Amino acid sequence: MAPSKAGNGFAVDLFEYQARDLFEAHGVPVLKGIVASTPETARKAAEEIGGLTVVKAQVKVGGRGKAGGVRVAPTSADAFASAEAILGMDIKGHTVNQVMVAQGAEIAEEYYFSILLDRANRSYLAMCSVEGGMEIELLAVQKPQALAKVEVDPLVGIDEAKAREIVEAAGFRPGVAEKVIPVLMKIYQVYYAEEATLVEVNPLVLTDDGDVIALDGKITLDENADFRHENRGALAESAGGLDILELKAKKNDLNYVKLDGSVGIIGNGAGLVMSTLDIVAAAGECHGGQRPANFLDIGGGASAESMAAGLDVILGDRQVRSVFVNVFGGITACDVVARGIVGALNVLGDQATKPLVVRLDGNNVEEGRRILAEFDHPLVIVVDGMDAAADRAAQLANQAPTAPSRSCDEYATAK
Repeated sequence: MAPSKAGNGFAVDLFEYQARDLFEAHGVPVLKGIVASTPETARKAAEEIGGLTVVKAQVKVGGRGKAGGVRVAPTSADAFASAEAILGMDIKGHTVNQVMVAQGAEIAEEYYFSILLDRANRSYLAMCSVEGGMEIELLAVQKPQALAKVEVDPLVGIDEAKAREIVEAAGFRPGVAEKVIPVLMKIYQVYYAEEATLVEVNPLVLTDDGDVIALDGKITLDENADFRHENRGALAESAGGLDILELKAKKNDLNYVKLDGSVGIIGNGAGLVMSTLDIVAAAGECHGGQRPANFLDIGGGASAESMAAGLDVILGDRQVRSVFVNVFGGITACDVVARGIVGALNVLGDQATKPLVVRLDGNNVEEGRRILAEFDHPLVIVVDGMDAAADRAAQLANQAPTAPSRSCDEYATAK
């Protein structure tokens, strides 16, 4: 999913173990879980929990199970071996530095529930399904009728009446619905009290014992509300809470969110960057399915320093194969941005090995293009037009810089 902008700050994703801890603090039923950063601490955690455990990679990206980052551990020795295999693993460009050793459960049924900020309608949106466990994006596409969407008034929230409306819309059986209703109300309290933009539970499970438990959770916090919450600093820094690229971006006051693709994105202004993500994703369909690797907004008043810091972050991402710099000169002129690109590449030297497709427009664009032409760096490709630049960046990420660009129809046929 694309990142969301909350005011002037970004929404910050938590690790699963951090979400679990917040759930527990607000009374949401969860199973015991202990975070570990070494195989030995994972073994001790499994001994403390007792019985069947599950060792789960702690990364802010989906697809952990398919990558081998979630393993069942019947014994503490198995937990040690699982942690040893998972720690250091690369999952979609994210290095696993921590695992959570979680208590196992006998699952009878899996459900899905989330509450999120609906900016378009200036309200909250609850989504719920009795078919949990799979990726919500797939469920929404393949079986949209199975995903109930219920508007939530921010002035009222999810009280008992609204929770009952949600479970009825989702199609819960009456006996199960009565157990789910109070859990949804408590999950909403997490959303409200922590000032989140998203709280997602997938799966919310019914155990063989008849208990409803939040088995896996995701929480995205509104960074604008940090000053009202004393726990935010601890959440960001605890146990290496930030990915190294995210930490570098944060130190340079860059709005950065890592995604799963291969085309690095840098732009000035959230709206422009969001549009760039969409255009690159569309262009990538013609070039091997390439997708954006990140969201990085260097701000409307982008300086040469912020551009250099942004390039340093993006070029440090091993998943990135090409970079698309999309800048519309306004408060900061295009020549200043061009000097930032020149300065960053001079500083990075041989460490810069990925092609940069640059699209400049707006204030002082001709001077900016002249600076880049004079610089004549072999990695820099200046392209006029947003669509053409996105297509070129996707083509380069597909490792076919000299291949003719195919149409989307031709690509679909080739697949």
